[in-house]
Amino acid sequence: MTAPVFVVEHFDAGGGGRYVLDGPEGRHAVSVKRLRAGEDVVLTDGSGRWADCVVLGTEGKDRLVLQLDSVHEEPAEQPRVTVVQALPKGDRGELAVETMTEVGVDAIVPWAAARCITQWKGERGAKALGKWRATAREAGKQSRRVRFPEVAEAATTKQVAALLAGAEFAAVLHESGDAPLATAELPSTGEIVLVVGPEGGVAPEELALFEEAGAKAYRLGRSVLRTSTAGTAAAAVLLARTGRWS
Repeated sequence: MTAPVFVVEHFDAGGGGRYVLDGPEGRHAVSVKRLRAGEDVVLTDGSGRWADCVVLGTEGKDRLVLQLDSVHEEPAEQPRVTVVQALPKGDRGELAVETMTEVGVDAIVPWAAARCITQWKGERGAKALGKWRATAREAGKQSRRVRFPEVAEAATTKQVAALLAGAEFAAVLHESGDAPLATAELPSTGEIVLVVGPEGGVAPEELALFEEAGAKAYRLGRSVLRTSTAGTAAAAVLLARTGRWS
């Protein structure tokens, strides 16, 4: 089993590489994980910097004492995969973020599509975005990632179109797509941007704008997936075909 991952803001160790993990992460390591001397731990800032550590002991209920010798940098993977996710109802947004993080998506852009029932406005929107970001962080730890996906501010349709225009490969999951995503020609570097519409589907005017920006409509398979699972399934196809899962 791989070592558990904990998020830190810095990697400053004292003399001899002694590092103390405290706060909420330290409490989780000591009181929930119940880590003991000799066990391995990975520390990361969630942006690619990480360190292998060994537990030396504990202090109280919320301080884990570690041996930290060196810090490493994991380069960003190529091609970069961004999923534009239309806002689902209820907690299905967190489900989408969780599973897309687990499979390896690099960035998630919430999208207020025309047919979205859920709308992020004011304090409610800020709270929902906070939940998505917290979910990405926790799912990143759970899946043993050291580079967590970025969760952007909610985007408008015009902003999504601009994102698609700058991508090396731009796709919209849509029932009108003649080509299967599984056979699309993909770049080996640069940006892949995939749009996942709401339960009601991508509106015709949105699809037209995205096509003007250079995106193409693709179908995923014969079955119809919910918006909260379509992005994860499509991302798995892309990651496998680009060689990132090899």
